[in-house]
Amino acid sequence: MSQHQTSHTFQVDLRGLVDLLSHHLYSSPRVYLRELLQNAVDAITARRALHPDAPARITVETGETLTVTDTGVGLSEKDVHTFLATIGRSSKRSADGGLDGTAIASARSEFIGQFGIGLLACFVVADEITVVSRSAATPDAPVVEWRGRADGSYTIRTLPPHTRPEPGTTVRLTPRADGTEWTRPDRVLELARHYGGLLRHEVTVTDARGTATRIDRTPPWEERHASPRARREALAEHCRSTFGFTPLDTVELDLPVVGLRGVAYVLPTAVSPSQRAGHRVHLKGMLLSDQASELLPDWAFFVRCVVDTTGLRPTASREALYEDETLDAVREALGNRLRDWLTGLAAGDPTLLHRFIETHHLAVKALARHDDALLRMLLPWLPFETTDGNVTLDEFARSHPTILVTRSVEEFRQVAPIAAAAGLGVVNGGYTYDRDLVHRLPEIRSGTTVDDLDPATVTAHLDAVEPAAELAAASFLAVAREVIGVHDCDVVLRSFQPVTAPALLLDNREARHERTRSELAGAGDGLWADILGSLRTEAPRAQLVLNHLNPLVRRAATITERGLATATAEALYGQALLLSRRPLRAAESALLNRAFLGLLDHAMHDHAMHDHATHDRAGGQGGPAPRKEP
Repeated sequence: MSQHQTSHTFQVDLRGLVDLLSHHLYSSPRVYLRELLQNAVDAITARRALHPDAPARITVETGETLTVTDTGVGLSEKDVHTFLATIGRSSKRSADGGLDGTAIASARSEFIGQFGIGLLACFVVADEITVVSRSAATPDAPVVEWRGRADGSYTIRTLPPHTRPEPGTTVRLTPRADGTEWTRPDRVLELARHYGGLLRHEVTVTDARGTATRIDRTPPWEERHASPRARREALAEHCRSTFGFTPLDTVELDLPVVGLRGVAYVLPTAVSPSQRAGHRVHLKGMLLSDQASELLPDWAFFVRCVVDTTGLRPTASREALYEDETLDAVREALGNRLRDWLTGLAAGDPTLLHRFIETHHLAVKALARHDDALLRMLLPWLPFETTDGNVTLDEFARSHPTILVTRSVEEFRQVAPIAAAAGLGVVNGGYTYDRDLVHRLPEIRSGTTVDDLDPATVTAHLDAVEPAAELAAASFLAVAREVIGVHDCDVVLRSFQPVTAPALLLDNREARHERTRSELAGAGDGLWADILGSLRTEAPRAQLVLNHLNPLVRRAATITERGLATATAEALYGQALLLSRRPLRAAESALLNRAFLGLLDHAMHDHAMHDHATHDRAGGQGGPAPRKEP
């Protein structure tokens, strides 16, 4: 039995395709004007490949209709059938016939668009598109009109030569009711400046009254200035008009291998490293994206860039850069340029470097962590939180040859007051990058020692109390160790400054991890509890260090009544927990509540007893005081 096979052609629902473009490929209907400008620029590029002296003008006219006219290469009737009526077919990528003569084929790399779907973006704002074009291929080429509709139908007709004497193309849109927002004269002027402000051809927007505004301009990094100061002022003004801030400094960018030129503006205020900066990337003068965060390495969040390039690839929507090896190489090269700028500051402008580090020290730390040369150059300048305040490591190391660094912000806050009073040099290593950088200080400053802070180190610098005082407090300490011991915490009595601190909680990450593991093992069952149990380690327990110099602790040490001693011990532990500023576990929150209520109950009981005793002394038990006779 023979099998019969037939072939068919896909049918395209143009309305569905336009909906797909407007809601998924393009970020906004406003891109329709970018596509029209882009096609006009590419048409001019193609004509100049044939006739280098051909005029290069683009005119946008606004009113009830919107027209974009160019002096480009134009289209023949065959070209119209081939390219305008075939979705996805582009003369800019064609390998045969049509506009791709030898000269134009050699100019294809200069075209902005390559995908053959740009004209469809106009259907996002209009139901009908009219294209009137005259080809520059032959002197007597006819004028061709193509009229396409959003339902997928189109018509073609030939117009008299006088309707368009010169080669080029005019595209006319009649906006729908829901598209007038994007075709208003003021909005068209705004969009033309936004997308085409750096185009290399003359671009003019004319309103219904005939007022013409030229929107293309030479970028400031391409202009010649009388002096370096005038150039800096021009770049600063460009930054203010583009981004709305006056830069701390400007870094000019130039990568000839990918035809990239532009400038990086250093932000005058600090920003979060998680906030990806949006850079403005122009492709052959046309704005590709104003949110191109992929242009620079993540650590370079302290600059905003404006660049124009010829060598990077756009995505299909032409609203982002295509991730490939070229973009990787450009990102690395621009990162090196910013490194060189920082190196130059350290060598020639330490005042500006100091201002920059004050503002963007987190960015510098991120960079120095992975760059040995910058580490050696900039680490002495970087500020850190220490027991001597916010100072540079170089200044801190002059006072403390042995530097202790904490693993977390909570550990630093626990020990900072006590360590400062004891003369210990402690750096807060809990912030991003800080601990790693502090540990590398001995590489650039010989004679300096850096160690992680251990609670035992702090304890060793606390003074032991006299045996008699320890013996007098034995009863209270026994109750405190029993009550606080259930929280995997020991209780010791020491003397230390400042006197105002009644207690110090010395804890470390390993001890907290072990407590968490123990809690989970106790709450779990079966296999999970067995697994957690097998992970048990002999981590050091936390220590609650009571300050014998503090008057409150001295009075507490004399308590003999168990209930009051329990509430007091829990209150001292709770206060030390709060000072550590770390999140409280459920058991610790319950302890704080219980201690507060216990002390409140004891205070109220003492007050009642005092009132009762006062009443007895006033003259009787169980009844009112006797009245005195006059």
